[in-house]
Amino acid sequence: MLFVVTGPSGCGKSTMIHHVMRDLRRVRFSVSHTTRPRRPSESEGKDYYFVSRAVFERMIARKQFAEWALVHGHLYGTSKREVAAKSRSGDLILDIDVQGARQMMASGVPLVPVFVLPPRFRDLVRRLRGRGEDKAEAIERRLRSARSEVRQAIKFDYIIVNDRLDRAVLELESVILASRCRREARRAVVREALASFR
Repeated sequence: MLFVVTGPSGCGKSTMIHHVMRDLRRVRFSVSHTTRPRRPSESEGKDYYFVSRAVFERMIARKQFAEWALVHGHLYGTSKREVAAKSRSGDLILDIDVQGARQMMASGVPLVPVFVLPPRFRDLVRRLRGRGEDKAEAIERRLRSARSEVRQAIKFDYIIVNDRLDRAVLELESVILASRCRREARRAVVREALASFR
């Protein structure tokens, strides 16, 4: 199953996903491409594939992205190749911006859309400034975007309010585990069990 996790920058979705990856088996992470400069805490191929704008635009022209968007002045996108390769061996989590999440939801691809909401605007301000990895103007741009992004939450199947990290992680894990129990996901297991009752 494909899980699309989104929310405003600084809402804690990446931290939540990191914990989920540690706690649950058969969950993979889809690494996005970006033209944004790498932060000191980030690794190439683990957090993002950091590429030039020219490379990214070539990928757009070749229709290599499942979704892409211009966010805070930089391009971000999920490659079709990444999704195809990693979704074969279990559940796949996409950590993407709200624009990209809406593109994925409109694409008709079966997925589970999850929105991570900060409890209050002031909490988001504190988190973004506390990271110490972005310049003041970048933080202000992210906060302006957040005001419109949070209004999109009602369009998602699941909304997790990240007021306590441990509870938010548990809720995201619960969404994943519950999705694994859906009829469509259990079709082969059900068929085998029913056959044994003949």
